[in-house]
Amino acid sequence: MQELQDKIKALNKVSGKLEPSQDQRQGLITEAHSFADSFLAKVASMPTYSGASVDRDMSIKAEAIPLSQLLDLFKTEVTEKGIQPASAGHLGYIPGGGLYASALADYLVGVTNEYAGVHFASPGAVAIEHAVLDWLKAVFSFPTSAVGNLTSGGSIANLIALTAARDKYGIKNELIPKSVIYLSEQVHHCIQKALRIIGLEDVIIREIPLDEEFRLQPQVIAEAIAADRAAGLNPFMVIASAGTTDTGVVDPLKALGELCQAEGLWYHIDAAYGGFFILLEQTKALFDGIALADSLVVDPHKGLFIPYGVGAVLVKDKAAVMHSNHYTANYMQDTISDAHPLNPADVSPELSKHFRGLRVWLPLQLYGLEVFKACLEEKLLLTHYMRQKLTDLGFEIGPEPDLSVSYFWYPHPTDPNGFNQRLMDALMADGDVFLSSTRLNGRFVIRIALLSFRTKLETVDRAVRMIERCLRNVEFGNVE
Repeated sequence: MQELQDKIKALNKVSGKLEPSQDQRQGLITEAHSFADSFLAKVASMPTYSGASVDRDMSIKAEAIPLSQLLDLFKTEVTEKGIQPASAGHLGYIPGGGLYASALADYLVGVTNEYAGVHFASPGAVAIEHAVLDWLKAVFSFPTSAVGNLTSGGSIANLIALTAARDKYGIKNELIPKSVIYLSEQVHHCIQKALRIIGLEDVIIREIPLDEEFRLQPQVIAEAIAADRAAGLNPFMVIASAGTTDTGVVDPLKALGELCQAEGLWYHIDAAYGGFFILLEQTKALFDGIALADSLVVDPHKGLFIPYGVGAVLVKDKAAVMHSNHYTANYMQDTISDAHPLNPADVSPELSKHFRGLRVWLPLQLYGLEVFKACLEEKLLLTHYMRQKLTDLGFEIGPEPDLSVSYFWYPHPTDPNGFNQRLMDALMADGDVFLSSTRLNGRFVIRIALLSFRTKLETVDRAVRMIERCLRNVEFGNVE
């Protein structure tokens, strides 16, 4: 026994390094805090995009490396390459947030190692997750009986919703190739990924022709449903968007919801990008009918400016979600109690569930809602301002946007797509501000997506200067 104890004590001298002393913790946090302060002080002036590749060794070594060296590696190979997601100049893809208060929340969660999967393990963490979900139900006028989950993002949130729809309607076996889903070509590609993952790759997907502003047309869907039923098929779901990725439009939510109710179809709305604009009086009417949805997805790491890693799903049919996700195991029998609220793990593929709720709950409590509403309204006004500035430069712009995503192109007389592709290449090479591109009805266009809480008037002016600079270079052939 003594020999065994001696071996354990010898190993403890080595393994104990994983538990730093108070002085060691202070040294580590001082270094990390200094790095964070330096980064935040410089992020406004840093380029928003760099196409440089990683050129330092990132492999894991057997020996220990000081934090100072690791932070230097992180700085040069992570924060200075690719898209700068914390930058005010991230106007390309729908930007995530990066609130400092949420970073503090994640620090607290990491230190305390709280687990948000089951009430038994951490009733406080689960209570905070439910508080966030209850607030979302109130915002979107969902019933209190609806269930929800905080996920890693819109992709997993959509996966949960579509799985519930599958199980509600029993779409399996020989019914799969006869079943029909109606959606827009503008729907986020995570929808198609989710359908493959949940075994619905062989369902019939009807991409409905859109109107001139890229919105779904309820009457066209109604006609398609009637034709499909007459052909012996099984229509079962309509998927709408409240803020599409390419153009930022909101589909006619109320008309689509009423159609689904009349036809007995599951109605899913992906509001990952645009959902939180419902908080503003000037855009609230766009979301009329959102409460008719059977399932809804919205991303706090977009419209609430939270750092990447938190989406949300709400589903009215609790039984359908539980059928998909709830399971028990003998070793967890101590955690089961009818007195406890619904466990987050019962409505999610995750059991080891990160305590994401704190990163949403803490900033909402700390700042209050008006700050977030002001930031959202600011982005709407900045979008209109940027569109005017681009028009002054001779660009064509897309239709009046519903929210804060828009697009533009230069009307080159002979080669518009080629010219705008070259312009996009020049914008990427410049990198001062990050924009992205897409194709709409065969036309190459450049997208702007204003949603970062750091994006201000001076950011848009900076972007316009870059666009003007690159336009001149491309016009006169001064681009590499």
